[in-house]
Order: sequence, then C-alpha cells, then structure tokens
Amino acid sequence: MSLTILDHALIKHKLTIMRDKNTSTYIFKQNLDEIAKLMAFEVTRNIPLKDKEIETPICKMIGKEMDKQIILVPILRAGIGLVDGFRDIIPTAKIGHIGMERDEETLIPREYYAKFPKGIEDSVVIVVDPMLATGGSANMAIENIKQRGAKNIRLVCLVGAPEGVAAIQKEHPDVDIMLAALDEKLNENGYIVPGLGDAGDRLFGTD
Repeated sequence: MSLTILDHALIKHKLTIMRDKNTSTYIFKQNLDEIAKLMAFEVTRNIPLKDKEIETPICKMIGKEMDKQIILVPILRAGIGLVDGFRDIIPTAKIGHIGMERDEETLIPREYYAKFPKGIEDSVVIVVDPMLATGGSANMAIENIKQRGAKNIRLVCLVGAPEGVAAIQKEHPDVDIMLAALDEKLNENGYIVPGLGDAGDRLFGTD
C-alpha cells in the first residue's frame, strides 16, 4: 500500500480555483475534468503491459498494450465528476457505480446502489471520489468491491484529510491511495479543512 500526493504545479493551480467559494459550477467542473486527466496519467503509470506485434509504415516491431482491463468506480454522486477526465485518457475503461450516502448526524455512510462490469476480479479497479474525509464511504465502497472479487484496487481523490487516509490504511492496507492534496484536518461537522466544501453540491449546482 502506498500514499501518493501529486506535487504538480498545474494540479495545485487548478485545485486553488476549485477551492475558491466564488468559482462557478461550470468552472468547478472544468477544472475537475482537467485535474482528473492529470491524475489518470499518474495512477496508470505502472499498469501491466504485454507485447503486441504491429507494423509501422517502415517495418514490423513489438510494441506494448495494456494487459489489464481498467474499471472506474465513481462513488455516487460526486465521484461521477472525475469519470469524464479519466475516460478522455483511458477511453477503453469500463464503468461501475456505487452509491453511498452519509448520515449528516452520525456521519456513517450507507450503500443504496451498486452495479459493476463483468471481469472485476481480473481488472485494475480505480475508485474515484473528489473528497476523502472520514473515509467511511470509501472504506465501505472498497469492501463492497472486494466482496465481488476485485484484488487490484486503487483509490483516487482530489482532497483528503489525515483521518480519512488513516482509516483506509487501517481497513485496506493493500489499496494504493492517490491524492491531489492532503489537507489539515476534519472539522466538527466532518468536512475537510480547508477543503473545497461539498463537492457534489458545487459540481451539480445543488444546495
């Protein structure tokens, strides 16, 4: 298991735009797409490859192609916002969905929807969600995916709190975590500080 914080100037710049409370829904989504593309490049850096014989305009050669199917699993609803950027880079990726809803009083998540493509047990599964706060939703989503046979799981979030990272590391030490930023802490309401607010509301323009 590894924790990777992406130290990239473009990601820092775009994430600052997203954090600004005055940023519109349109600009928020635009920058989310762009950060997702940058993160997709990094999270797939060590995807297994296999040889493939092709013929260039000059000669035959042995090239490389991915040896694993990639399945993206957004945690509904905010995780949907990362899918477009990832699929721009990995157009062959299949999509699963898992719906998690947090009780605002207990902060405990509950699952209300789950559907996955076939072959999950042999695929690289990338779970995506803009925020890793308490880690409750991500932990439950990962457990659900493991119960369906997945063995190679990666968790990708924009912003994480130390509490959420620790929760994933404790429950799923075999899962790699990638963040655009590791923030300071959670506040008394379970929101990341400084964070960027409720990512789902800001993404979809809801209250």
